Amino acid sequence: MPRVLLFVPLLLFMILAGFLWKGLSIDPRELPSALIDRPFPEFSLASLQQPDRILTKQDFLGQPVIVNVWATWCPSCRQEHEQLLVIDQTGEIPIIGLNYKDERDLALQWLQQLGNPYQFNIFDEQGMLGLDLGVYGAPETYLLDAQGIVRHRYVGVLTAQDWQELKLMIKGWDSVKN
Repeated sequence: MPRVLLFVPLLLFMILAGFLWKGLSIDPRELPSALIDRPFPEFSLASLQQPDRILTKQDFLGQPVIVNVWATWCPSCRQEHEQLLVIDQTGEIPIIGLNYKDERDLALQWLQQLGNPYQFNIFDEQGMLGLDLGVYGAPETYLLDAQGIVRHRYVGVLTAQDWQELKLMIKGWDSVKN
């Protein structure tokens, strides 16, 4: 057997180790989104609280907003909910809820029991708007500028530290405008 063949397992090991190293260095919350710097998708869906009211993108244009994808079946959403209440209490930016693939009655009970940080909630029962957004699961948070352009996507539980970073991003937009 030629001596070169003895190095094949070592070479394969090094290649696999390189892929593992690359995979471990990726932040799972930094999922790519085709929507960054593009308009939020058009939609026409019912309000969670007022089923007769149809909401569209026009309902939140004109100011930066957070669009938070949540559901009652999502344990991480419950964990994140308290931080959303804190953000809402600051009054710094409106939070729009996107209730994703959920049951209306359960979602309404959730908001009644835990508090409602949302200016309004879009009821995406079938998940079509979530599909247009490229939602992997809940929670996900999208930061939109006043023109409805998606500027940032955050996957996972939004923490106080994450909120501080998002605030800096929003303040950066203000300095660009002036």
